[in-house]
Amino acid sequence: MHSASNQVRYTFGRELRLLTPGDFKSVFAKPTRAASPHLTLLALPNGTEHPRIGLTVAKKHVKKACQRNRIKRVVRDSFRLHQHDLPNVDIVVIAKKGVDELDNAAIHKLVEKLWRKLARRCNES
Repeated sequence: MHSASNQVRYTFGRELRLLTPGDFKSVFAKPTRAASPHLTLLALPNGTEHPRIGLTVAKKHVKKACQRNRIKRVVRDSFRLHQHDLPNVDIVVIAKKGVDELDNAAIHKLVEKLWRKLARRCNES
């Protein structure tokens, strides 16, 4: 039987999200970057006990709402599963042109690679 205290939780509550424009703005100021042709991740230490994430998927790059939502859903799910491997940073995920042409598995794989790259770069600085 596992006790509740040492159980790892894979939830995605409000405290794990960047909610206000100010939250986003501070990350854009002087971020650590991890990028690919389809996604850019920006991170900034946040002074909390956990990482937080915000997503921007511009209508200009991804025309259909269902595609924008799909991309956000896949990235959020990946974050939920990898949150315990990430440093305590605020992360903004920016979708770029062509990301809507990737299937869910490809996006998942790409984001996983970027989490690792970002974690490594944040730990170096």
